[in-house]
Amino acid sequence: MKQNIVQVRASSFGRLFDCAHAFEGEQLMKLYRPSSLRAWLGTSIHASTAAFDQARIDGAPISAYDAADVFVKSLWEPTEEVQADPKLSYKQAEVIGLTLHSRYCAEIAPTMEYESVEQPLAPMNIDCGDGLVIRLTGTLDRARVVRTHHGKVISDVKTGGRLISDGVVSIKGRGAQLGTYQILKQNTDGDEIGGANIIALQTSSTTQVGVSRTFDARPLMLGTEQSPGLIEMAAKMFKIGLFPPNPQSVLCDQKYCARWATCKYHD
Repeated sequence: MKQNIVQVRASSFGRLFDCAHAFEGEQLMKLYRPSSLRAWLGTSIHASTAAFDQARIDGAPISAYDAADVFVKSLWEPTEEVQADPKLSYKQAEVIGLTLHSRYCAEIAPTMEYESVEQPLAPMNIDCGDGLVIRLTGTLDRARVVRTHHGKVISDVKTGGRLISDGVVSIKGRGAQLGTYQILKQNTDGDEIGGANIIALQTSSTTQVGVSRTFDARPLMLGTEQSPGLIEMAAKMFKIGLFPPNPQSVLCDQKYCARWATCKYHD
């Protein structure tokens, strides 16, 4: 039987269950959408904090000030198309980004014992039967592996608004990506991964930072004796080619969805 291999990036798994119609357009049909300035702000913060952390891992630490140069260069010299944002100027983005970068380096990085940053993960094939193979792929480009009392933990750096409420970092909707990272990391080097957490760098005007509780996201992906996992559910969707829309998704907007212009299901 001829195999049908469907490649799914860890960072896109959550989108499949948020709006499968958008997932199909972006991941399977390869529809293109330029990055927003706020999204590129996040990319630039990830780059500078990663440079700061990698230098520590390499035994040649650099200052937060020096690592901030990576942020400024990335923000002002984007390597892909970035759409202007009428509610956010580049100068405002720079102020927010530098503030979050500084807070991360001063408040969060010193509490972490990182093992790796931007680690490529080996692809993993999951045979779902009937000739369907889901190939999980991913790079820990926005996540780091940290040693904790839980064992090794995937710490995923998230930027954006509404990440922190009353001082608590939300993990809602993060399980699919983090569970895939856990599976891929363990498959790559054989190390047991004790869980995952979110490092939140909130890009709103309050520029809050925080770390979520550690949780194990693998059962969400692999399932339990009582309920199927998301991989099994995804396999059924891929087999029958059913990718339903979700016009109530918070990402159902032309700013976030590459399929917006041709989608008949939104308002």
